[in-house]
Amino acid sequence: MTTEQKLKIEELRRKSHGYAAIAKALGLSVSSVKAYCQRNGLAGNRAQSGDDGLCKECGKPLRQRKGRKAVKFCSSACRQKWWNSHQHEVKKKAIYSYTCARCGKSFTAYGNKHRKYCSHSCYVAARFGGGAHE
Repeated sequence: MTTEQKLKIEELRRKSHGYAAIAKALGLSVSSVKAYCQRNGLAGNRAQSGDDGLCKECGKPLRQRKGRKAVKFCSSACRQKWWNSHQHEVKKKAIYSYTCARCGKSFTAYGNKHRKYCSHSCYVAARFGGGAHE
């Protein structure tokens, strides 16, 4: 463990971050962070829920800007990676129900309120194939 890592552990611990969040942010094991904290009088303070100062995906410290919305991710790549791996946790508000213009099947879509077809194959058949649905 480097001196820089030790200083960062102390800083994050004083901000009430948990052992796991600190370990993830610094690329260390949880047990080494916990042992360091116990040896140096940084143990005992329970972490606040949420670890607001760290990226939700990679655990890196975040830089919040005064007067702006609080950021949860350090980059758009982390935001997208988290979104794709935690879709069950995301509250999707823009879910629309449709009937396919070609086959008449009912379907739902997220985020596109102008959708007409249930699938790419229905779109291609309606646009280029012509004729009725088989």
